[in-house]
Amino acid sequence: MGQGQKGSSDKEEKKKKKRDESPAPEDSHKCRVCRFPLLVALLQLLLGAAVTVVAFLMLAISPSLMARETPHWAGIILCLVSILGLILYCINYHPDERSSIQFIVKLLYFVLCTIGLVISVLVIAFSGHHYSQTGSFRCQQAGEDCVCRLDQEDPIARTFTYEGVSDCEVITGTLTLYFLLQIVLNLLQAVVCAIGAFIMWKHRYQVFFAGLQIGSSSSQWQNV
Repeated sequence: MGQGQKGSSDKEEKKKKKRDESPAPEDSHKCRVCRFPLLVALLQLLLGAAVTVVAFLMLAISPSLMARETPHWAGIILCLVSILGLILYCINYHPDERSSIQFIVKLLYFVLCTIGLVISVLVIAFSGHHYSQTGSFRCQQAGEDCVCRLDQEDPIARTFTYEGVSDCEVITGTLTLYFLLQIVLNLLQAVVCAIGAFIMWKHRYQVFFAGLQIGSSSSQWQNV
């Protein structure tokens, strides 16, 4: 009888020790660049800078281009999101919030990633529309301007005047290529923002911790 109680008590002690064990520390040799949110933030920074540069190159073609045709604002916003992601990485990212500052930064990063996703989709829609439009243009030189129409035979067709353009081939060729490049860049931008928002949501709502808090100076939890 005494041996049975001793055996059961040993099993209970082993279970308790196993339950109180903390998760294994991360491998120190793991690629630091691949850690969230550093990789996502770097991709956002590169894509945001690329979108901004292409937008200003488009604006250099003609100053009469509208803001929706030169989406530099989308690239600038994504650069700001990436900076916030780098700040989040610098304050020791953890799936479970350990401080109010980390919670606020994580919330802002999630919201801005979602906004960046919506903005990228809008830019794709605008750029796709203008890409198909400029591909159908029939342009004529009018002094220092370029006047384009969708249908030259229609006298009441809408005309598009691009100021400061000395060669209409720039509108039908280079500008069309820039619109296509904006579609590709903003598509990648939307994917990266969606990944960042999803990982943030997953870490917040799909990681659970349970166990006993032991010790007065440190906390050990069992990840389940």
